[in-house]
Amino acid sequence: MGDGWRARTTTHAEELGTTWADLRVGSETARLTDVLLTWPGERLAFEGAPGAWLMHARPDLARMREEATGLADAYTADGVRVHWLQPRGADDGADGGPDPLPNLVFARDLLFMTPEGAVLARMAAQQRAGEERAAAMALAALGVPILATPRGNATFEGADALWIRPGLVAVGTGRRTNAEGFALLQRVLAEQGVACVDVPLSPHVQHLLGSLNLVRDDLAVARESGPGLLRLLDQHGIEALALDPAEVAASRANNFVTLSPGAVLMPGGCPRSRAILEARGVRVVERPVTQYLCAAGGIGCATGILGRRA
Repeated sequence: MGDGWRARTTTHAEELGTTWADLRVGSETARLTDVLLTWPGERLAFEGAPGAWLMHARPDLARMREEATGLADAYTADGVRVHWLQPRGADDGADGGPDPLPNLVFARDLLFMTPEGAVLARMAAQQRAGEERAAAMALAALGVPILATPRGNATFEGADALWIRPGLVAVGTGRRTNAEGFALLQRVLAEQGVACVDVPLSPHVQHLLGSLNLVRDDLAVARESGPGLLRLLDQHGIEALALDPAEVAASRANNFVTLSPGAVLMPGGCPRSRAILEARGVRVVERPVTQYLCAAGGIGCATGILGRRA
């Protein structure tokens, strides 16, 4: 502490936009500003049974890359900045990190953004172990502070955490996010004045995102995934809207991304679900994601949410 030393007087939150990137999230419905996508890598041309990589069928790599480009174009057209975890055209491992695994295309699972930075995931499936490192490298390159990394036996996946209100996050616990992962997120958010509510998921439910997706502050697409979810929505004045069950099962119609209050980017080929949303005044943008569906995910799974602004 020489004569030129100056004490640091700003808080971490105040340094977002200067020391750190100005990327933060405290809502599922506020205007989307920044997303993280992954360019489908050569490892998707794997041999062997798709189920060994947690997929329904082996995606067609060329078509999946076309779909990834289509998603990026849709976001850009809506004024959303697209950041690539694995740059388009890059060879696997070209950034010096680990070779991307097939499931690395699903960026939503790898992180959860808060008003002050990201909580990194720790994947529950052994097939996906190591994806977190690639996500950490991408976040560091963007200047996003990583507030916590799950340790020990904790597992946490970003698609299990959803903002119900600016001061409340619902966390689906079950096969993907365990009690230790919930406790980690609860501690991090408590430091920011945000409460967490545990939503136990039925064994057949993959993530909370598969059962709940908010369209506006007062409207959500939801289906019961265990005791308490619909009751939670009712307590906060959020109407639960059901989409067409066949389209939800076959095309993940509910696996959309909210672009702004009352506007969504959803999978193509879901005309009945689209009509249900549009009848409620929702603006719908569609993009085909047939190859993501082969890999057991949809638009919401593929999109890491980095920034929203009221």
